[in-house]
Amino acid sequence: MTSSPLLTYVLRQGDRSMVLAQRLLENVAHAPEIEEELALANVALDLLGQTRALYTYAGEIEGSGHDEDHFAFWRSPADFLNPRLVEQPNGDFAHLIVRQLLHDAFSAAYWEAASRSIDQTIAELASKAVKECSYHLRHSRGWLVRLGDGTNESHDRAQAALDALWPFTDELFERDGVEDELVARGVAPDPAALRLLWTETVNAALEEATLAVPATQPAVTGGRRGEHGPELATLLTEMQVLARAHPGASW
Repeated sequence: MTSSPLLTYVLRQGDRSMVLAQRLLENVAHAPEIEEELALANVALDLLGQTRALYTYAGEIEGSGHDEDHFAFWRSPADFLNPRLVEQPNGDFAHLIVRQLLHDAFSAAYWEAASRSIDQTIAELASKAVKECSYHLRHSRGWLVRLGDGTNESHDRAQAALDALWPFTDELFERDGVEDELVARGVAPDPAALRLLWTETVNAALEEATLAVPATQPAVTGGRRGEHGPELATLLTEMQVLARAHPGASW
């Protein structure tokens, strides 16, 4: 696949949304309330909508005739450029909610800043996505507070999930040559500015939830370079099996 900074950047965002959507859909029928089943499914559908737009744009940038299905179903784990946070297995409900809060705080800040991109396609997508992500953040924040400031068990489970997932958060703000070029051109938001907004949002949520910011731990990175844990391969095998069993089928 011919690459360019813009193509890599768009795929990073599309893969982030798609992998997290798949994780959320895995949990449908396992939520603690029927209303939560619908909420998780709706969040996943929003993320898939973002993915489709980003993958379609990636195909236009690449210029090889690939559509959204190609990027979702016909790439190997090493081709995916999502941060490793979103591929982490669901675990218990507290784990799912903490992962979602950490992601949503980033996503809301990211799309708000991306709405000012000089790239018209990205800016237009961001103007829609920022509204969706505002709801996502309210949803995950509400559950985080409910769990953290609830029973002793719910608090302990939320804190354990936070401690386990915290090392994956640094990768959300990594900056390499791709971002350097696109930030300089006004296409992409500055990751350092996003980190400030994310930190403010997350710290406020943790304080209300009576959860402690974890001690500094070694960062787990590599996903945005195609380096993933075995969890992603399992997820993609399940997600891609039907398309690969019936190539070219029309649904």
